[in-house]
Amino acid sequence: MLSGKKFFVSCIQDFLPRKEDMLLKFIKQIVFLFMTVFGTLGNISVSVNYMFSWFEGPDKKPVHLILIHLAFTNIIILLAKGLPKTMVAFGLRNFLDDIGCKVFIYLSRVARGVSICTSGLLTVVQAIIISPRASGWRRLRPKSAWHILLFSLFFWILNALISMNLIHSITSISLNISGLQNGHKYCYFILESQKTKWIVLSLMVLRDAVFQGAMGGASGYMVLLLHKHHQHVLHLQNSKLLYRTPPELRAAQSVLLLMLCFVFFYWADCAFSLFLSLSLAKNSLMINIQEFITLGYATFSPVVLIHRDKLLPECWHV
Repeated sequence: MLSGKKFFVSCIQDFLPRKEDMLLKFIKQIVFLFMTVFGTLGNISVSVNYMFSWFEGPDKKPVHLILIHLAFTNIIILLAKGLPKTMVAFGLRNFLDDIGCKVFIYLSRVARGVSICTSGLLTVVQAIIISPRASGWRRLRPKSAWHILLFSLFFWILNALISMNLIHSITSISLNISGLQNGHKYCYFILESQKTKWIVLSLMVLRDAVFQGAMGGASGYMVLLLHKHHQHVLHLQNSKLLYRTPPELRAAQSVLLLMLCFVFFYWADCAFSLFLSLSLAKNSLMINIQEFITLGYATFSPVVLIHRDKLLPECWHV
């Protein structure tokens, strides 16, 4: 009788972890699928709206061109990084060959770097646009679309060169090669020399520091200008005069919200990555959260623009 009870208890104890694992796997599948599909559709709607504003609008705003490029970069991140992770969550592992692994991992790394650079450019250009007419910063305002396109091309070339080592250090899990590090559960990293690691890491840190430094300085400058504008509005309201916020300042508020979204997901990703690299034991929950965070900015940044700039009614109208 006692042995029967022990057998029943052991069966229950074995079943409960499996049930929890199945529940976590189901949640992971739904979250990855939602983030990939929702983020891709959101970025497509943002890019389509700003394309129509650019081609059919009376004035060509350089910020709209930068936002189109940012949305395009986010779509690449979601397709190159979110789509494989979604397929892995649904149990598909050996779906990429060696070339497919190199393309997907390389594109996701390059697009992430381009997203950082484009976000910094967006903040700087918006700060220049709302700067006072007497300010010397107005001279740096982009005169044509070619200036933005040249910056975008430079960002792609820069990040393609920084991530060049991935072409040689990524391989498919279907290949039997010694000296591998576990990567994305569908591709493996081949161990590199310490010199190559430090060179690539130094270039990435330098890139992030430069563009985030520019982003921080431009954001602080915009906050100062918006504070002065707020004081001016309060003065006019006290004088019983009507005053409407210029569209440039409303756009600056949207850009600041977008940068807050970027800073939150970027530093959260850095914190989780540092914790996981220093942790001795692998925490599957922390790994899953870090994977979700890496897609966070690409997924939710369109929501900021759609909500703030009311793009959805314009998209439906188009």
